[in-house]
Amino acid sequence: EPDTVWCGDVTYIWTGNRWAYLAVVIDLFARKVVGWAMSLSPDTNLTLKALELAYESRGKPSGLMFHSDQGSHYTSLKYRQRLWRYKIKQSMSRRGNCWDNAPMERFFRSFKTENMPKKGYQNATIADNAIRDYIYKYYNLVRPHSHNLGLSLNKKEANYWNALNLVAKKA
Repeated sequence: EPDTVWCGDVTYIWTGNRWAYLAVVIDLFARKVVGWAMSLSPDTNLTLKALELAYESRGKPSGLMFHSDQGSHYTSLKYRQRLWRYKIKQSMSRRGNCWDNAPMERFFRSFKTENMPKKGYQNATIADNAIRDYIYKYYNLVRPHSHNLGLSLNKKEANYWNALNLVAKKA
């Protein structure tokens, strides 16, 4: 069900004259992006911003597991303390094994091939707007996903909640 397992990762994007970093949090139920943040530094503050957005936008869920690689921004004391405060259990990939976090790698591949210009974005503002539009207006809303039998991510979640409401009404 939604908000049971999330995963997160960071990638880099070219923004005119320097690299910027994009942290994303995905809910594994429908592979929906539930949080993201962009920064000029790939540090704990970046990954915390993505986690905070996810946590707040999803109504502060409980009983959640968060999976990531063993990057320093996920192993830092500050990040682990935030997970503890949110009562989120931490899970990490085996060292050097990106397949453990394949849904994140797949999202970044889709993002970079479907949205990102080959030579990067002109600047960070354009990147921020393009990423926001891609996530909320295309990836979550419209884009079919094989994990969801061709349904969009929002539609898969809506179907789940509708079915749950029907069961509750019959009970």
